[in-house]
Amino acid sequence: MTALLRASGLAKTYALPRTAFQPARQLQAVAGVDLLLEAGGTLGLVGESGCGKSTLARLLLRLTPASAGRIVFAGQDITAMPEATLRPLRRRLQLVHQNPGAALDPRLTVAQAVSEPLVIQRLARGADLRDRVAALLAEVGLGAEFLGRFPHELSGGQKQRVCIARALAPEPSLLVLDEPTSALDVSVQAQMLDMLAELRERRGLAYLFISHNLAVVRQVCAEVAVMYLGRIVEQGSAEQVFGAPRHPYTRALLASVPRLGGAPPATAPGEPPNPAAPPPGCPFHPRCTMAQPACREGVPPALVNGLACPVSGAG
Repeated sequence: MTALLRASGLAKTYALPRTAFQPARQLQAVAGVDLLLEAGGTLGLVGESGCGKSTLARLLLRLTPASAGRIVFAGQDITAMPEATLRPLRRRLQLVHQNPGAALDPRLTVAQAVSEPLVIQRLARGADLRDRVAALLAEVGLGAEFLGRFPHELSGGQKQRVCIARALAPEPSLLVLDEPTSALDVSVQAQMLDMLAELRERRGLAYLFISHNLAVVRQVCAEVAVMYLGRIVEQGSAEQVFGAPRHPYTRALLASVPRLGGAPPATAPGEPPNPAAPPPGCPFHPRCTMAQPACREGVPPALVNGLACPVSGAG
């Protein structure tokens, strides 16, 4: 396999204005992230709300400029690539939003929404455009009767199928799926995941799948990265991360999942720290039941492919 997307030391820092009660501060939303996604691969990104998952996705797509680090896509460094040069590559990087209702323009019909990227990228016109739009809808399980409908005439699952059809229109290599099933009923979620698996197999797509639902990530993704307070704390195969987690935070995430007939779910004590005032050392140490004095002194590297946390007592 060849590397499709590689991030090295990727960071994003926001300047917070001074207030009457706080001096001017820096908020590091993403802190030195390294990621590798192979062509046709599936990488799940998990972590608590506010840990920086969506910000990282926007950095990788060049929707938000990075403060530091490097992004290489399809062998090209796109970190600071001028927009005019980047534009032809954008068709190969597509995003599926969490909220399909907000992602669709209420003034556009389904046909207009799906045809928009084809028109912008000058990939089709006339009869060819109509045929390609109808074929894209059929690929996501929607018939020709949906072409003239508006978003308010669609269910949540149908809206998300339209969003996926639109993302597929410019023939991407990578889909970034930001909580694509969280707004859907459980039965519709299962249908959507089956469809995404079929699309990936048929088109050879790579997925960066962002989700709070660990069961969904385990089903969809071959690789998993666990994020906490802007950092990747553990990364490896889904089998390793779910079957033999090394980092205490990963263990806490897995322990918080309810199990039918099992023990009540457990959660990590306390709340995530303020990202504008992160704790010294390992960012998880204030909530870690196994923290040692050394954990307060330096930020440990991410645990990759099963390498053990110094305090986890594993591996």
